[in-house]
Amino acid sequence: MRKILVATAFATALLLPTLATAGVYEDMLSALRAGDTPAAIALLDRGVDVNTVDRSGNSLLMLAVRENNAELLEQLLLRRARLNSRNRDGDTALRMAAFNGQDVFVKRLVEAGAAVNMYGWTPLAYAAFNGHATIADYLIRHGAEIDARSENGSTALMIAARNGHKAVVEVLLQHKADPTLSNENGLTALDWAQKSANTDIATLLRAAGGGSGQKVTIELAPAAAAGIAPAAPSGAAAGVHE
Repeated sequence: MRKILVATAFATALLLPTLATAGVYEDMLSALRAGDTPAAIALLDRGVDVNTVDRSGNSLLMLAVRENNAELLEQLLLRRARLNSRNRDGDTALRMAAFNGQDVFVKRLVEAGAAVNMYGWTPLAYAAFNGHATIADYLIRHGAEIDARSENGSTALMIAARNGHKAVVEVLLQHKADPTLSNENGLTALDWAQKSANTDIATLLRAAGGGSGQKVTIELAPAAAAGIAPAAPSGAAAGVHE
C-alpha cells in the first residue's frame, strides 16, 4: 500500500509542472483572443516560453500574426522568439503574414531575419496567391527567389496568373520572372491565365515572351498519310491546344 502511495505521489509531482505549464499557456491563449496584450506580456515576464506551440504547432509568433497583434509581435522579437518555426501545415509566421497581406508584420519579420526562401510554398507564393502586390515587391527586393517552385513546380507567376492578380503579375514581370517555365503538368503561367479566362494577364504574358507548355498532337488521316493534304481546321477546332 505504501509503495502505491509513493508511486502516486511521484507521478503527481511529475505532472504538476506540465499541468501548470498548460494552465499558463491557456491563460496566454485567452489573453490573445481577448486582445489583452498587457496580460500576454505579463505572462511572458512570468517566464512563459516564447517558443511555446499549440497542438497545431503554431508558435506565439504565429498567433501574434494571426491575431494581428503588432505589439505582442514586437515583444516576442525582443525576446528572440524563433523566426522560422513551422506549424503542422508547414507555415511560418512570415508565410502567414504574406498570405494575409499584413505589410507591417512582413517587414518586421524580414528585418528581424525571417527566411524569405524555403522549400515548398514561399512567402512570395503566398503573397501572389492572394494578390498582395506590395508585399510581393518587398519580398523580391529583400532576396526572395522570384522563380522559386512549389512542390508541384508552380512559380509565383503561375499562381498569380491563375488567380487573376494582374498587379502581382506586373510586379513579377518587372522583376524579370520567367514566363516560359512550366510546372510538373506542363502548364505555364500563360496556360493558367487562359484556363482561368484572365485574358488581360494572358496578353501581358505573351508580350513578355510567355507561351503555352501544352503539346499539340495531330493525327493524320489515311488520306493525308498517302500524300493528300488535309483540309485546314476551321472554327473553334483551330484554337484547341489541349
